[in-house]
Amino acid sequence: MLVRDTLIPTKVVTPRMPVRDVFAECGRAHVQALPCVDETGKLTGRITLKRVMEMGCLPEHLVAAAPLLGSFLSCIGNAQEKIEQLLNSLVDPYVQRLHVTIGSDQPAIKALAIMEQNDTSYLFVVDDGRYQGIITIQGIAQKMAEIYAASS
Repeated sequence: MLVRDTLIPTKVVTPRMPVRDVFAECGRAHVQALPCVDETGKLTGRITLKRVMEMGCLPEHLVAAAPLLGSFLSCIGNAQEKIEQLLNSLVDPYVQRLHVTIGSDQPAIKALAIMEQNDTSYLFVVDDGRYQGIITIQGIAQKMAEIYAASS
């Protein structure tokens, strides 16, 4: 099984894009991260749902107090307003450095090994400098299950 067999095509993130577009694309494709490109289309970074949620929704004091939090915790102030502010904010402050990529002609097991080595559950797939999509642990597992079901 090759990386291309489990490839999930996604849109890319451009500078000054609203966060709502990232949330929508991640939801549509069932992925947790998207690659960021510059004006020329060159991959320059990544944006993850985790990073946006940490920075935009989760104050550090709540993380530190997580074991002590009760079941009736709610957002302070107007939750709807805070959600709108986050979704309308720009992606730029949430962009992180680009991590390792893989080619579509590589074995999926190599992708898993690289994911493990880099403590991640996804890799961006790049061929000849062009973004092709994303490969995830979930996608590999799903493909394995399909192959098993077809052979049973």
